[in-house]
Amino acid sequence: MPPGDLDRALCGIEFPTDPNVLVGLDHADDAGVYKVTDDLAIIQTVDFFTPIVDDPYWFGQIAAANALSDVYAMGGVPKTAMNLVAFPIKEMDISILRQIIQGGLDKMKEAGVVLVGGHSVEDKELKYGLSVTGFVHPDRVLTKKNLKQGDQLILTKPLGTGIINTAIKGGLASAEIIETVTRLMATLNRDAAAIMNNYPVHACTDITGFGLLGHIAEMIIDSPFGIRLMGDKIPVLPQTLDYAGMGLVPAGTYNNREFRECMVNFDPTMGRLLQDVLFDPQTSGGLLICVDRDRADDLLAELKKNGINEAAIIGDVVSEPEGKIVVE
Repeated sequence: MPPGDLDRALCGIEFPTDPNVLVGLDHADDAGVYKVTDDLAIIQTVDFFTPIVDDPYWFGQIAAANALSDVYAMGGVPKTAMNLVAFPIKEMDISILRQIIQGGLDKMKEAGVVLVGGHSVEDKELKYGLSVTGFVHPDRVLTKKNLKQGDQLILTKPLGTGIINTAIKGGLASAEIIETVTRLMATLNRDAAAIMNNYPVHACTDITGFGLLGHIAEMIIDSPFGIRLMGDKIPVLPQTLDYAGMGLVPAGTYNNREFRECMVNFDPTMGRLLQDVLFDPQTSGGLLICVDRDRADDLLAELKKNGINEAAIIGDVVSEPEGKIVVE
C-alpha cells in the first residue's frame, strides 16, 4: 500500500485504548508493545507479501526473516509465530507451498522461534508471511523516537533490494547478484540486535517498504531534530546503480519519493540514481541504529567483528534544520 494511504483510511476512527499499551496505533512504529508485568512486555507484529524470488524455499526464508525483523528492531527477542498463507491451489502444485513453509520453518528454527499455528486461504495470488510475538523488558523497548542530538546512525545492511528484485523480475539480473541479494534478504537481524542491546542505543527501526529516507522521516516527525546523511558512506549493493540507470526502479520508489521528498534536502551534486536508491523500498532490510556518538565506533567494530561486514556509520542527529533530512 502506498505510504499515507492507510493513515487516510483510518483517519477519524476511534480505537480501543489500554494503559498497558506501550507502543500502539498512536505511534508510527515497527510493532505493537503491551506491558504484561513490570519485567515483561510482549511485542506483536505481522507481515506477508507476494514472492520476490523464484525459489519457493528461499521465498519462505525471506518472508520469515522480514517478519521477525520488526521484533529485533524494537529491542526484543521473537518467541512464537503463526503462518499466514494465501495459495492458488488450483493453479500451483501443493509441493510449492510445502517448500515455502519449510523455508519459513528453517528460518524460525534459526531464530529460536516456535510455530504455534496459522491461517490459510485460497487466493489467486500467492502470499506468505508470519504473525510474530516477542518478549522485551518494558524499560528496554526501542522505538523510532527518542533521538538525541549528536547520535550516530548505523545501517547494518546495504540498500538496493527493491531495484535488484525489479531486475530479477525483468530477467536482467546476473546470477551472482541474485544469489547475493537472496542471501542478504534471508539473513536475520538477530545478531545485530543482540549486539546493539549492549550499547546506549536511543532509537532503532528496520529499513523496509518505505525505503531508508521514508523510515528516517518517521523518526524525526514531531521531533526537534533533523538528520544529516553522508551519501558516500551509505552501503549499496553491487550493480544497483547500473540497474537503476536502466530504468529498473520499482513503483514503490516513486511513491516513497512523492510522499517524503518535501522532508529531504539533497546536495545539488547528488545524482538522481543514488536518490532513487535512498527511496528504494527494501525487503528484509537492515537495522538503522541510533547510538550515542561516543560508542558508535565501538558498536560498529563489534558488528563487523561478528560478520556484519557492510555495516556503516551513515550520518548523525542534528538540531538544524529541524524536521529535515540533509543528504550531503
